Amino acid sequence: MADAERGRAPRGRRPSGALLGVVPFFAYTTVFLLIPTLVVVVGAFVDPANQPTLGNVSALTQPAVLRALRNSVVLSAVTAVAGAALGGILAYAVSTARASSVTKRFVTSLCGVLAQFGGVALAFAFIASFGMTGLITAWLTAVGVDTGTGFWLYEWDKGLMLVYLYFQVPLMVIVFLPAVEGLRPQWREATETLGGTTWTYWRRVAGPILLPSFVGAMLLLFTNAFSAYATARALISQGTPLLPLQIGGTLSSEVILGQENVGKAMALAMVVVVAVVMSAYVLLDRRASRWMPR
Repeated sequence: MADAERGRAPRGRRPSGALLGVVPFFAYTTVFLLIPTLVVVVGAFVDPANQPTLGNVSALTQPAVLRALRNSVVLSAVTAVAGAALGGILAYAVSTARASSVTKRFVTSLCGVLAQFGGVALAFAFIASFGMTGLITAWLTAVGVDTGTGFWLYEWDKGLMLVYLYFQVPLMVIVFLPAVEGLRPQWREATETLGGTTWTYWRRVAGPILLPSFVGAMLLLFTNAFSAYATARALISQGTPLLPLQIGGTLSSEVILGQENVGKAMALAMVVVVAVVMSAYVLLDRRASRWMPR
């Protein structure tokens, strides 16, 4: 019976209106991703009078901008590596539980919530816990533990790293858990049958299989921390030691005016860094998907 007689579109042709379902997605992507990116790219190469210039890009070589870029890279790299290590261990522990167990459902649901928890609310939670008059600080002081002045929480290379780990670790669990669950018990059994040890299994079988997924997830964590703004803005009020804060300062400063396009040049630098990192993530994810269960 012909396709048309069965009420379906002929093979190789999509039914009329089949693409209407993705129109909202394309509209959302255009409004909130493509147009802002285009504004950043164009604005980075024009002056306040909308004349072409390379002055905005050349401003990226200023010591303050380079220092902010370096600090952002260090912060993102450290929290990505630490978050990947801690989250990878937790993901493996969760994978050993039964799929229908309450513990596994609870941990995965909790990680899904915590991975999205950030901004001013997260900053306030840490201030209320670890600030100079925070709850945990008060408990430690009561038992004789010297916590110092408490200003460490407001430093980008101490407190902010701890705060970022709060959402980096759960995100790693969510991203890395499918790869860990893709390990088949038969692979371990085959290793043991051939006389291999647990170390042999992880070094020659599980390790090489999980490595692309692990590195790819770590790159995703790097991008997540590199582009974060609200949490850092809520905690760090003195100076702009990070590139996102530098960009915010050029747009909201009441002292230095006319630097909006310099901020767009900084944003363009961030876009380039994120694009490179995410391209590497896509390549690693494509390689890791060969071992994912179908």
